[in-house]
Amino acid sequence: MSANPLLTFPQSASMALSIRAKALLFHDPRSVALLEEIERIAQTEATVLIVGETGTGKELVARHIHTRSGRSGPFVAVNCGAFSETLIDAELFGHESGAFTGASQARAGWFEAANGGTLFLDEIGDLPLALQVKLLRVLQERQVVRLGSRRAIRLDVRLVAATNIELHEAVQAQHFRADLYYRLSVASVNLPPLRERRGDIIPLARHFIGVYAGKLAMVDARLSDDAQQALLHYAWPGNIRELENVIHYALIICREGLLRATDFRFSPLAMFGGERPSAPHDASEHASLPSATLAVSTAAGGALVDPIAALGRAMGDFVETNPPDLFMQVESLLVHRAFAHCRNNQVRTARLLGITRNTLRTLLKRHGLLAESAGVEAPGDAPARAAPEALAELAATG
Repeated sequence: MSANPLLTFPQSASMALSIRAKALLFHDPRSVALLEEIERIAQTEATVLIVGETGTGKELVARHIHTRSGRSGPFVAVNCGAFSETLIDAELFGHESGAFTGASQARAGWFEAANGGTLFLDEIGDLPLALQVKLLRVLQERQVVRLGSRRAIRLDVRLVAATNIELHEAVQAQHFRADLYYRLSVASVNLPPLRERRGDIIPLARHFIGVYAGKLAMVDARLSDDAQQALLHYAWPGNIRELENVIHYALIICREGLLRATDFRFSPLAMFGGERPSAPHDASEHASLPSATLAVSTAAGGALVDPIAALGRAMGDFVETNPPDLFMQVESLLVHRAFAHCRNNQVRTARLLGITRNTLRTLLKRHGLLAESAGVEAPGDAPARAAPEALAELAATG
């Protein structure tokens, strides 16, 4: 195994608008141990369940498992949250001609497309209960029956599933079948968020500098000492994808190829309570950190007694700066913070904000947290709660 192995997508350059993590590097001791576990799992035929926050690199892990498995068939990735309940059955299992309105010809499903290889089902927690039963049967019998057909098709597919929610909690809430959960989690991989493997942050930042500096025709781009400290002490609610965006923007505005802490545009949600850095740091370290990062540490220290009042003061200061697109920035802050607070669970986030899930999905797409293909707002949705009420509820629970 090479030192600090790096995982990337085969065509990362064509994924500029993707919200997925496009690189995964194993430098932190926790990451090194994780990679060794992944390598052992890959050598087996076990079904794998990958659990981790959005942007941590779950698909990259799935691809690595496929590569190391020695399977000759393709790697096929499917997002279970990207299809409506009426379409996902036909997408996964295929259909015959005339099976439903619009089915003018027979079509193989994703299971058949992955035959001989690996099928990666992302956001498995979004799979409707009726399809969970059918998926369990496919896993047990190793065969699939297309819609409109009675003929079973034998399969040789390894399944790797991923989720950003705690499936055992979904089982307790009767949103996910217990038997399917146990069938999927034969081998579980818990992918820690970036804030819990800080040894990977600087190597990943240097990787992204190498990627974007070449595109910007920059020579010898590098991180200053205060920039490294800022990166190490930031909470990274958006994980690796957020790190990539921060580095890309800093390279655009930096001077003489030197990235400084002041060049970083951290997410505004960190100003209202991100995760506190896991490693302690003294006052001398605070001096080199940008103001947004200091706000995270101060809020996390317990001094925040009245969150509504503190939020009001922070909002007042923000408005005084006369920022462009004021409402969109505040809306983005609210959506990002609520989504992170609910661990990227759409149902919980919608409940927290007092809006329907379809309305939430529209907001998630608007602010880059959900791919455009993941669905549109359905007609007849209840109106969203007024922004001040949602902000108050968010501050009270954060």
